[in-house]
Amino acid sequence: MSATTPGTSPLATGAGAQAASRPPEPAPPAGGGSSSRAGQGVAGWLFVAPATTVLVLFLLLPILMALWVSLSDWTGQGSPFSGSVGFVGAENYQRLFLEDGLVRRDFMTSLRNTAFYVAIVVPVQTALALFLAMVLNQKLRGRGFFRTAFYFPSVTSSVAISLVFLFIFTGGGAVNATLGLVGIDGPVWFSDARGLIHVIGGALGVWDPEAPPGALTDSSIGGLTLWEWISGPSVAMCAIIFLVVWTTAGTFMLMFLAALQDVPREIEEAAVIDGTNRWQRFRFVTLPQLKPTVFLVTTLGLIGTWQVFDQIYIMSGGGPAKTTLTPAFLSYLYSFRQNEWGVGAAMAFVLFAIIVLLTSLQRFVMRDKDAARDKKAVRRASARARAAQPSSPTSAAGGRSA
Repeated sequence: MSATTPGTSPLATGAGAQAASRPPEPAPPAGGGSSSRAGQGVAGWLFVAPATTVLVLFLLLPILMALWVSLSDWTGQGSPFSGSVGFVGAENYQRLFLEDGLVRRDFMTSLRNTAFYVAIVVPVQTALALFLAMVLNQKLRGRGFFRTAFYFPSVTSSVAISLVFLFIFTGGGAVNATLGLVGIDGPVWFSDARGLIHVIGGALGVWDPEAPPGALTDSSIGGLTLWEWISGPSVAMCAIIFLVVWTTAGTFMLMFLAALQDVPREIEEAAVIDGTNRWQRFRFVTLPQLKPTVFLVTTLGLIGTWQVFDQIYIMSGGGPAKTTLTPAFLSYLYSFRQNEWGVGAAMAFVLFAIIVLLTSLQRFVMRDKDAARDKKAVRRASARARAAQPSSPTSAAGGRSA
């Protein structure tokens, strides 16, 4: 009977002896792992090379070229990189914000117009899209037809729809004819430069639009008086707002429909059992589940409305009295019509900065506060755990020996 160490089984001893009697396995060749990883890296770069090349040639390089143009006095003649093109630095940006003149006045007017346009279009199209999605998510007869009908304007040519709306909103068009049935004399939409806030304030007796208060006309910001800043969207811009809301709500409706179909039925059924009414279920059950989709829809709406161009180009051309000017259309005018490409490129980059800033602000406002709070708590707990650990292996060994 073989002697074994106390506390050790004979089976373990036999297995150890067999392992000790095996010949050692050959070591892997030196550098084999690193060469394999390098080969994988090369293969990965080869796979992404076509897409990377396209992005660099058609996205990154044009952006860098436009940035150079915004810092130069290029007039559109010849190459912007020729020796005859001068570097002017931030002069084009100063003309937009600091120097008195037509350029600053036009740009501030476009910002005012677009700010009112965005403030109306984004909430209305989001609310309308959510309402349509909620209605068409029910079991209705002809549901597929109505879904197609509401989505159809989104896939129709914007040029064709804009031309149709031009006929609808003319002085003798269908809109004014409908208003005439209820005794309202409709305006000549695309020739009316009156601001909506000015008109409403005059109707309520707050002020006389023909003789505005001196406190609003004597003060100015960015080349525009306070009276001009608070004018609101013009009557012509309101017609464009109707068009944009009608054509974009269908696309966002599909996004909300997809999100609604992912909401678990069990949650709604539990809310019904708890005695909640329809509004409470929507407010406290459905809407929180749709928060990521609401963020997506509002972000896409925010970006699209600040970049509006084609409807302005076709329907109004920036008029009447520049009340439908937008930064994108104004950048086109200064670049292609007046050959001031530096100013036009500077407007484009300012518009890009505005979109990034507003999108970041929206992301911060709509963030998940509970998730952010949990992440902070985890980070604090990790920091405390690291602080409680020994500072070095030597000190830890010294503590154990002591």
